[in-house]
Amino acid sequence: MELDVLTAISPIDGRYRSKTEGLAGYFSEYALIRYRVRVEIEYFIALCELPLPQLEDFDHKHFETLRDIYRNFTEQDAARVKEIEQTTNHDVKAVEYFIKEKLSTLNSHLSTHMEFIHFGLTSQDINNTSVPLSIKEALEQVYYPLIEELIEQLHDYAEQWKNVPMLAKTHGQPASPTRLGKEVMVYVYRLEEQLRALKDTPITAKFGGATGNYNAHHVAYPQYDWREFGNSFVADKLGLEREQWTTQISNYDWLGALFDAMRRINTIIIDLDRDFWMYISMEYFKQKIKAGEVGSSAMPHKVNPIDFENSEGNMGMANAVLTFLAQKLPVSRLQRDLTDSTVLRNVGVPMGHALIAVQSTLKGLRKLILNEEKLQQDLEQTWAVVAEAIQTILRREAYPHPYEALKALTRTNQKMTEETIHDFIQQLEVSPEVKEELMAITPMNYTGI
Repeated sequence: MELDVLTAISPIDGRYRSKTEGLAGYFSEYALIRYRVRVEIEYFIALCELPLPQLEDFDHKHFETLRDIYRNFTEQDAARVKEIEQTTNHDVKAVEYFIKEKLSTLNSHLSTHMEFIHFGLTSQDINNTSVPLSIKEALEQVYYPLIEELIEQLHDYAEQWKNVPMLAKTHGQPASPTRLGKEVMVYVYRLEEQLRALKDTPITAKFGGATGNYNAHHVAYPQYDWREFGNSFVADKLGLEREQWTTQISNYDWLGALFDAMRRINTIIIDLDRDFWMYISMEYFKQKIKAGEVGSSAMPHKVNPIDFENSEGNMGMANAVLTFLAQKLPVSRLQRDLTDSTVLRNVGVPMGHALIAVQSTLKGLRKLILNEEKLQQDLEQTWAVVAEAIQTILRREAYPHPYEALKALTRTNQKMTEETIHDFIQQLEVSPEVKEELMAITPMNYTGI
């Protein structure tokens, strides 16, 4: 294991680095700088395409050369930006100077237009486009595929176990039987619904100058519709939606909604983790054993459901940070204070914990071995659950006080067996056909649709 992993403060970049390294390209310091460079260059290109009068002679054949600055951005380039920042003490200004430095070495024609890099902008025009863009691409390229993999795994199990009867538990007590596949399908449905809601949540950006009014742009070039330019730039170049009325910073309302949507997905997975943990404790599932693994340092026999526990813990961490982000970011004093800046650097943290969690849930699910014998045993020992079916049919037949009759039978300390139930049915004053119908009901086939 590398030393930087062993000495990392956060387990996201330490113990669990192998599970989260896919996010480094979106939320690391290197990634943030690269996204900032990308936005600055695409903005300059958009000014050339407008075009501003002073940029009319800029040869569009150089656009791809400009884009190569961020497309081929290296860790050495990021280090150079950080070196410049040592002098500027301003991270976005350092990016501006880095790009100008690049232009001066690439082509003399490019360098004559370098003052239009970061023209009329404030830092938040770059930050409040770079961060949403990194979130959007991390969701699309890392997060969504993993959630969809989890849904697919659950759907496979739902299909595989669709005809497996299972005793339901409500309030922890035996309830009307269900099917194992149907209970898994509940999670498929919930995750699909909330994933759809997450994908439908707009990912928005602030782009409007120092206090959101395009002051500098308008005073220099009043003949242009800068609001329309900003809308087009944010949508066409970055694939985001521009917030129409802002202060110096994003309103962060839709970002808060995005975090809330992610939190709902995480909460569903916590629910799933706890259910499967319980099913394992009830011996409905055994777990595949891997040679060499230890379940307990003291008790050799143990095979613990650690993957579901790991997932639950990491999802709890993710939700705590998501809740804070969603509540804090939309609040800023007057036209802006700096609290959002340091907070915004943590948007990758909850996604990191969520990635660890989902991978653990998948690992736990793929260890499961169905113990159908135990499910069958629990059903056979709980004949009281057919009471609902019997009293419902008796209601249909206008039998007097059917609920009360079954309540008197079942709510005693006497164990309900197949024989107990059948004796009760035989004493009912109903037709032979109805008795035959009632006698056919068992905990194994009373599972609904």
